[in-house]
Amino acid sequence: MTENNFDFRDLFVLDLANNHQGDVEHGKRVIREHGAAVAEAGVRAAMKFQFRDLPDFVHPDDQKSSTNKHVPRFLSTRLPWKAYEEMLAEVRAQGMLAMCTPFDEASVAQIERMGFDIIKVASCSAADWPLLERVAASGLPVIASTGGLTIQEVDALYSFLQHRACDFALMHCVSIYPTPDDACNLGNIAEFKERYRGVVIGWSTHENPADTVHVGLAQALGAEMFERHVGVPTDDITLNAYSATPDETRDWLAAWTRARTIIGSHSRGAPRPEEAEAIDGLARGIFARGPIEKGQAIRAEDVYFAFPRREGQLASGAWTDGMVATAAIAADAPLTPEAVSVPERGREAVLKRAVHEVKALLTKARVPLNHDFTTEYSHHYGVERFNEVGAVLITVVNREYAKKILVQLPGQSHPLHYHKLKEETFLVVYGDLSIELDGQVRTLVPGDTLTVRPGVWHRFWTEGGCIFEEISTTAHRGDSVYRDPAINRLEHSERKTVVDHWGRFQLNEALKAR
Repeated sequence: MTENNFDFRDLFVLDLANNHQGDVEHGKRVIREHGAAVAEAGVRAAMKFQFRDLPDFVHPDDQKSSTNKHVPRFLSTRLPWKAYEEMLAEVRAQGMLAMCTPFDEASVAQIERMGFDIIKVASCSAADWPLLERVAASGLPVIASTGGLTIQEVDALYSFLQHRACDFALMHCVSIYPTPDDACNLGNIAEFKERYRGVVIGWSTHENPADTVHVGLAQALGAEMFERHVGVPTDDITLNAYSATPDETRDWLAAWTRARTIIGSHSRGAPRPEEAEAIDGLARGIFARGPIEKGQAIRAEDVYFAFPRREGQLASGAWTDGMVATAAIAADAPLTPEAVSVPERGREAVLKRAVHEVKALLTKARVPLNHDFTTEYSHHYGVERFNEVGAVLITVVNREYAKKILVQLPGQSHPLHYHKLKEETFLVVYGDLSIELDGQVRTLVPGDTLTVRPGVWHRFWTEGGCIFEEISTTAHRGDSVYRDPAINRLEHSERKTVVDHWGRFQLNEALKAR
């Protein structure tokens, strides 16, 4: 089986096509001048040739006279294989990868012989199964364009490349030259990203090469690979309407670079200091509506919220019932941390914060829930350590058969234990899950399953967060035996907080009862 090692991300494909005009020296000039643009931008690029085993590629009758507009162009720009080898050497000299589109099986053999890095499937060949079989047999990384294909045909192409163990990427492409805005359908990129998860998706562009808006939009929608036709105009050579000059390639790459900067990170991190300062400067503070005596329980009607917040003052978002004045506070004076005590809500806050994170993770993973379920917040070493040792177990059904959805947040683990009666199978649907089963550690990824029989010691943990289904025989209270005797001595309610649904109105009472 072919190993999937090629990194298609942030790859720029420059299609030479027939823009060498049948002149090897002009072809080398195109390669040099666009290679210079690539080097200036500091990006990774592949120069792409197109191979047709001419004249045999064209039917004998059409070689003499043809109504097909492409035949004269193919025949008039024909080059010997030695000429392509010269241009290939120029690609290497410019520090670019070498890529080629074959339109027949004999051309695949030439690609193998010359040692190209990547092989391309043109849109017109994406349902040419004899050619696709030969491309797959080459063992080269494959980029396949999808112009003019229905979604069912793209599904078939995706499945074929998967089944042949090809290392491949897909290009959203529109085979209209040049492509008008209303035909670009860049939203297809997002659909491809969702439908073909784990496969790099690109945008093969045929729009006006002077227009650089498309590359930024495509990148924002998830494209990680980009292609366009390139050439060099001269006094005798006029480029077609969809091929870029070297300067247009520079502008295109600059637009991609700027869009990349603007898009930034997909992960929500901490705000920059200047942003935090700006937001903090617009916050309201908590003020005393009238005089508050030391020791007085502060009610909502005793305070008001106003702008601007004073230095060191409690912000309006910090207000909570149960505050008590630890010092006298004058009317209209700010409430400060030194002047009030805030009720301890540590355990409640830990689990409520976990609810928000778990809901967000389920939404991100597209795991739906109805309204009829119970939730267990598992905290074998106390709620305070829930973020370290914990899990959220959502019971969907528990009859003679049972199904739970287990969610672990990044960095959480579950202690070593076994079940006296229950047999369970884990099915990972999102993230990473490491499990130790009778002393052997396995890492599971989405789609992996693992069965745990009664009496088998096991524990599990996750680095980046995980959602997995537990399909089992009936779950019984008291069926778990833990390696740590301290856990076994705990009452069920001490190591698990169980509520209906998410426990919006039960969670506080459940924790108070402990």
